[in-house]
Amino acid sequence: MTYEGPKALLTAWVSLVSNLLLTLLKLIFGLVFHSTALVADGVHNGGDVIASIATIGSMKLSNHPADREHPYGHGKAEDLSTAFISIILIAAALFLTFEAIKALFAPASPISVWAFGAALVSALWKWLLYRYTNKAAVRYHSKSLRATASDHLADIYASIAAAIGLGISWIGSILHIPYTHYGDPLAGIVVSLLIFRIAVIMIVKASNVLMESSVDATTQEKYSAVILSFPEVKKIDILRAREHGNAVLIDAQIRIPGSYTIQEGDDLTEAIRSKMLQAYPDVEEVLIHINPWYEDQELVEPDSVPHLDQK
Repeated sequence: MTYEGPKALLTAWVSLVSNLLLTLLKLIFGLVFHSTALVADGVHNGGDVIASIATIGSMKLSNHPADREHPYGHGKAEDLSTAFISIILIAAALFLTFEAIKALFAPASPISVWAFGAALVSALWKWLLYRYTNKAAVRYHSKSLRATASDHLADIYASIAAAIGLGISWIGSILHIPYTHYGDPLAGIVVSLLIFRIAVIMIVKASNVLMESSVDATTQEKYSAVILSFPEVKKIDILRAREHGNAVLIDAQIRIPGSYTIQEGDDLTEAIRSKMLQAYPDVEEVLIHINPWYEDQELVEPDSVPHLDQK
């Protein structure tokens, strides 16, 4: 595993400070220039500040070594953080929807070019943050940073939608085009739908990891190919792989010739393990159980999960 705690934490701190500054920018400009979309987006950014704090805490916890109570380490802290960020995003989306619908029935307020400019600056700032954070998430194999990058992506959509709505309202007020004042609240509704979609995708992925679901079939086939690349392995009886925080844990049952000695079997499993760890840096552990193979023996498939006899 190539996760580098201190460098990844620096990325998280950059996100936290940026979210604080953007929250102040949006709230101040939104309140001064009476922009529903900008105020709602500023409140959403306030949720991002809480999410960033949670990210930093989970990353510090996930770096703690394994102990007696947590023999597999603390990697799932980052999945809990991802789920927490998703909940914040869902709450923000519901709040944005409520505020936008309320604004549709409220008297129209004049829109300033400064509010429009603030939305554009926010979109650009978040785009730079997204690229920076996403690159760090890939480099350090950090799920918390990946969730934070997705949060930045949602903010980009939100800021662009807010800018479009503000732009329509601002131009409409100058040219006296009817109904253009609805551009601001309608943009808020679009923003909420985009944020809600991203949040649901994130929380489903985090829940799958917390529920010990297997990695996808394509990835599992790649792990099988590594094991079967050794000619001594005649068959794979069972192969299970699951995500544990930023790492992947693999356990397998393989068949090798029954004439092999214990030492030969141990050397083979160590060779398989080394090759797997080298090929896939995110794999943290490979546990292999050996079953004997005989050329004239009819093999019976073992069950990966025991079941009760059907009556």
